[in-house]
Amino acid sequence: MVQHSKIGVIAFLIFLVSIIPVFSQEIVTADRYLERVSERYANIRDYEAYVTIQSGSNNMVGNLSYLSPNFLRIDFTRPSGQVLVFNGEFLTVYIPELRAILNQAVAPARRTSTVGASMATAQGLQLLRRGYLPAFLFGPEPVPLDDRNRDMVIKLRLTSRLISEGFREIILSINPETLLIRRIEGRTIAEVLVSFDFSNVRTNLGIPEQRFVYDSPASANLYNNFLFRESD
Repeated sequence: MVQHSKIGVIAFLIFLVSIIPVFSQEIVTADRYLERVSERYANIRDYEAYVTIQSGSNNMVGNLSYLSPNFLRIDFTRPSGQVLVFNGEFLTVYIPELRAILNQAVAPARRTSTVGASMATAQGLQLLRRGYLPAFLFGPEPVPLDDRNRDMVIKLRLTSRLISEGFREIILSINPETLLIRRIEGRTIAEVLVSFDFSNVRTNLGIPEQRFVYDSPASANLYNNFLFRESD
């Protein structure tokens, strides 16, 4: 009986030791996970990526360059030749089929919200944390990106705190190994679905500011303040 008792105690101790690491692990909330992603992007000075933008029936594809804190450029392959450049103060869009250059001066308060892709930056994520309530969409475990793409991601649903926010709801799909954003899906107040897919992301390459200086074609027509007036 004593021997069986000792065996029982030893078995219990082995069981207890085996479950201690489980209970000692940090319980990660959605807010804490979003904070980790924000911290990851805070350590990224620049990055390049292949980006696909879907807005309703419109599909755009291009090569994205980003330099902290506010430099962004997308050279599109679809539509071919279209360029979007933000140099920290001015947003420029070149539309070759219209031979048009659209310029917009951007005040500091608007600078991280002018282009949807800027959400995948440290500044953009800070704004998201202030303006949205995060929750795990399926829980803290990785799930496939979608039915056609088996990339494993952790999905966060961000719900707008205020009706004035540009998106009513945002779904962030995050690579659990790199903590980089794989996809951003947003539903606007007008119920328009917009998504940004990021692939082949390469970070801290030493991208120079010169890349965000755009020499527009001399033959193109120039249109200023196409989004809003600075007094608005």
